[in-house]
Amino acid sequence: QVQLVESGGGLVQAGGSLRLSCAASGRTFSEYAMGWFRQAPGKERDFVAAISWSGESTYYADSVKGRFTISRDNAKNTVYLQMNSLKPEDSAVYYCAADLTLDAVIAGSISSQPFGSWGHGTQVTVSS
Repeated sequence: QVQLVESGGGLVQAGGSLRLSCAASGRTFSEYAMGWFRQAPGKERDFVAAISWSGESTYYADSVKGRFTISRDNAKNTVYLQMNSLKPEDSAVYYCAADLTLDAVIAGSISSQPFGSWGHGTQVTVSS
C-alpha cells in the first residue's frame, strides 16, 4: 500500500505562488505514476496534472498549462505542484493521487489499494 499526505496549501493573493507537496510512504514510491486533482465547493473533482513514475512525462489540464508545474523526487518519496500566477478560480481542495498506471491517473480512475491511493487534500484559497 501507499499512503499520501499533502501539504503546502494556504491563502494567497491573485498573481501569487504556492508549492504543494505530497509525501508518500509504504510501497515503493517510484513504482507509481502520480497526479494532482482539485475540487471546488459544489463541483466535481478535476484533473490538474500528472507525472510518470520516472518524471520524464508530464500532463496538464488546459486551465493550468504554463502556470503550474508538476515534479517528483523519488529519493524523497515526494511529488510537488508548483503553482504560479494563481487566480481566484484556482481555489479548491487539492488532492494528490497515485496509481501504478499513468493512464489511470490522467483519467482520474485511481485504483484501490494497493494499486492506487488518494491523499486527504490541502486547501488552496486565492483572494482577488
